Amino acid sequence: MKKRFLFVVQGEGRGHLTQAITLSCLLRKAGHEVSAVLVGRSEWREVPAFFYEKVCAPVISFESPNFVSDPQSKAVLILPTITSNLRRYRVFLESLKTLHQTVEEHQPDVIVNFYDLLGGLYYLLYKPDIPYVCVGHQYLLQHPDFEFPKRSWLNRLILNVNTWATSFGADKKLALSFRPMPQVPGRRIVVTPPLLREEITAMAEDNSPVQTGQEPYFLAYINQNGFSEEVIEWHRQHPEVKIHLFWDKKDAAEEVKYDSTLTFHRINDRKFLEMMRGCQGYVCTAGFESVCEAMYLGKPVMIIPVHRHFEQACNALDAVKAGAGIAAKYFDFSRFIDYLPGHQNRQQAFREWLSQTEKIFLRELESVCLSPADAASSAQVPHKSYKRLFRFTGTILKRLAIG
Repeated sequence: MKKRFLFVVQGEGRGHLTQAITLSCLLRKAGHEVSAVLVGRSEWREVPAFFYEKVCAPVISFESPNFVSDPQSKAVLILPTITSNLRRYRVFLESLKTLHQTVEEHQPDVIVNFYDLLGGLYYLLYKPDIPYVCVGHQYLLQHPDFEFPKRSWLNRLILNVNTWATSFGADKKLALSFRPMPQVPGRRIVVTPPLLREEITAMAEDNSPVQTGQEPYFLAYINQNGFSEEVIEWHRQHPEVKIHLFWDKKDAAEEVKYDSTLTFHRINDRKFLEMMRGCQGYVCTAGFESVCEAMYLGKPVMIIPVHRHFEQACNALDAVKAGAGIAAKYFDFSRFIDYLPGHQNRQQAFREWLSQTEKIFLRELESVCLSPADAASSAQVPHKSYKRLFRFTGTILKRLAIG
């Protein structure tokens, strides 16, 4: 039976956007409808044009909390991030009203949240009687077998609070993973393969020469523009190494040639994937989606977590454990070049895991659309202490909204 889905997507970073595109295509292919997509926006970044073109649903933007970076745009500042977003609470309350109006207009059967904080707060404040599913690699960090960086209890606490807040009232948390892991039904966590776009599969089946041969260049991606200085500094000492670097700098030209061997590109999904297919290695800040794309295409990866960004430190550790490549603190391509001869390609195992994506996602998303009696019997029951916190936080937010 056809179901209507509504997406809420965190707009910071490329990964959540491409995941939403892939899931939209998968659901439409199965005969369902994505009636609207709400995207959190940031004053420092803009939603790329390819998202509007490919998500195949009306897109509505709203102000959403974002990280605050240091003046060099190379590190996340936790305390300023918290205080800056708290000061803007009235803006976010208006965003919650936008979410509610959109839900009322479209009357979806299921709401899917791609790790946006306001998606969880919407369920806390408005309590819609609609099945709620959360999607993201971040939910894997709630898995009992996930390995964290050492001496990280405070950072773990902060990250877990944010992750928990995004999933208030969630019926399921679909935890995207580089590799299979045991399921955790007691926590409503379902470990799933990544959501990679169809273009990746098409490229893997392409028999053009670039598929079998490797061009002499490295591909790089940064989601903090200050890292461009590190790349330029290394490049000046090694001008013979060719690098194509993608970034999402808002006021940058589509393509900027620093010199004959270093080129900067604004994010363009097709160009990025073509260059991914032909590169000899991929260097990036520690997101999730593009590392998965590199693994699918059999490209070794060097991952540099954004400084003081604990989630990225976790991503880097997890990617290394899955065999993607190595982690580093800086954009030191020399270290990556030294690593390449010993890289063990895990492409086949990764593709086998990814082949289960459609089956798992359709099963899990369609299963939340139960009859009222079945839905009541399977509803998530929060821990007693959580219930008290839900009531307290909801009361505070309502008072703020009225004021």
